[in-house]
Order: sequence, then structure tokens, then C-alpha cells
Amino acid sequence: MPPHEKASRSLSPFPTGPGESEVEKSLRPRNTSEFVGQRVTMEKLRIFVQAARGRGEALDHVLLYGPPGLGKTTLAHIIAEEMGTTLRATSGPVIERKDDLAAILTELQAGDVLFIDEIHRLNRVVEECLYPALEDRKIDILIGDGPHAKSIKLDLQPFTLVGATTRAGMLGGPLRTRFGITLRLEFYSPTELETIVRRSAGILGVPVEGDGPRLIAARSRGTPRIANRLLRRVRDIAEVRHQGTVDEPVAAEALGLLEVDELGLDGQDRAFLQALIEKFGGGPTGLNTLAVALSEDEETLVDVVEPFLIQAGLLARTPRGRSATPAAYRHLGLPVPPPPTADGDIFAENP
Repeated sequence: MPPHEKASRSLSPFPTGPGESEVEKSLRPRNTSEFVGQRVTMEKLRIFVQAARGRGEALDHVLLYGPPGLGKTTLAHIIAEEMGTTLRATSGPVIERKDDLAAILTELQAGDVLFIDEIHRLNRVVEECLYPALEDRKIDILIGDGPHAKSIKLDLQPFTLVGATTRAGMLGGPLRTRFGITLRLEFYSPTELETIVRRSAGILGVPVEGDGPRLIAARSRGTPRIANRLLRRVRDIAEVRHQGTVDEPVAAEALGLLEVDELGLDGQDRAFLQALIEKFGGGPTGLNTLAVALSEDEETLVDVVEPFLIQAGLLARTPRGRSATPAAYRHLGLPVPPPPTADGDIFAENP
């Protein structure tokens, strides 16, 4: 089961369902001028797109990687829009066979953008069939069965593959090197997220005042998808309990009800840290042990919970397991333990 099907909390960076996805589509920037953040990435992309259009060529193949919810799908749509062509979207797990890939590639028109999300999950056989399509714009098709089967090469129209992944390290080396443009997406600053929240509020018709958007942005873990999701939940609480306007007191009350604290941690994050500290002395502890203690699967902990805890300096991954940092103790209001005794002092007498 994909990670986004496991994570249903408000702070999950993964899409949580068809309704949420449709809302997110309406909030997506449509071109580079509307896109907020990722300044260096966007500057590079504008140059590459302008150069390709000036030559009348398809844009070189693009690999987008980084944590979920930062705008990889949005950038794929923007690339197609800026190139003045059509976007055709699919995902790695959907393309199960060579025939599936061949059907997709042969339907592409000149200049089309093919977006493959979770490209690291492509079947290896399918991935190998993609190599000649990317380099030579050709694909092998097998016609017939048994000893009479024949392999023929079909020419493809010039196209741009945009691959998106949250795990660039799981992408095969031969495939990774066939992307002419590789762009990493970074977490957003609170100021950028506040701009995104205000823009989304305008699109959704949510009245905002004062520092309400700033508070939502500050607790959104550097991720626009989370910021937009929190905005919608805060809007719900504002409409039911107040007059519908999202200001700082209303946002603070709503975020408290959603159990999102000042650092952007939610109940699942705090449960992870509390289990690590209170049950296992702060670590180092193995991932499997933590997963059993929390009744959660390892993939969800790795993909959904741990990245932000590490980014916030609350968790460390070591060769021996996960360890809570002093900042984690302080955030939970617990006394910070003394540093571990050096190996050479384990037999030293207590003072």
C-alpha cells in the first residue's frame, strides 16, 4: 500500500483522497509567475524552458526530487504550460509491463510532457525499456508469440519525461543519468508559506486577518501541501465556532484543536518521541522496535514521521538506531539526560 494511503493525519504531506486532491489542483500555480518559493530551482527552470522554446525543441528530460508536498507535480504542470504543450500523467506502480509503457509512449505527440510520479517504483524491466526511448526516441515492440515473434523498433515523437521521486537514491543509476535536468526541491521558509496561505485563502474565499496566515505557515513544516490542508481545517473550525474569519486567535485555537504545536509537530510525532524517550531511554533504538511499540509500520515512520523530526533537530539516525536529541527532551518538557559515559570511564568510581 502506498504511503499516502497509510497517512491520514492533518500534517501528512501525502494526498489523502479524491476530494482533497481536487481542492489541491485548484490551488496549484499555473505558471512560473504564480509559483512561490524554490527561487534557485525556478530560475534554472525558466532558463531551460526559454532556451528550449527558442530552439523549437522539446525540453530535455527532467528529474524532480525532494520530500513530498513541495510541488513536484505542480512543476510538471507548469513545465507543460510554459512549453505550450500537453501533460500526460501516470505513476511508476501503474506501469506494470513493457506493453503499458509502449502504449503510453506511442500516444505522445511532438513536444508532449510525460509525467511519471514515484518513478523510483518502476518495474526494472519497464525501466530498461525506457532507456532507448529517452536517448534515441525509439522503443522495441514484440509482435507475435513463440518462435514466430518479431521485435521491431518504433520511432517516437520528441517528448519530455518529467520524473518525480521522494527517494532519489532508489532510482537506478542508468535511469538517473539519462535525465538532462535534475532539480532538488527544498523546504519552504515561513515567509514563503505565509504568501502561499494568503493566496490559497483568496482562491478558497476564506477571509483572513492579522497574523492568522503567519501562524498557520509557521506550523506547516515547510510544506505547501500541509499549509493548504491546515488552512482548510482552520477554515472549518472558524466557520463552525466563530464568524468564519481566520485571525490569529482563531488560528491558534484551531491548531490547538488539531494538536499541532509551535514546531509543527502533531500527536503522532510526539508519540514517536515519547516512545523513544520514555520506553527506550532516548535510544539508540531500532526502527522495527519503534514500529512495534507504536503499532505502526516502518514505511510510514520513515516516509511520514521521521523526515521532519530530523529536519527540526529532534531526531538522529545513527548506525545503531534512532536517538532523541537534547532538543527533543526540551520540546517535550523533559529533563535532558547527561551525555553517555565514555567507554574508557565505564569502570570509574562514582563521585
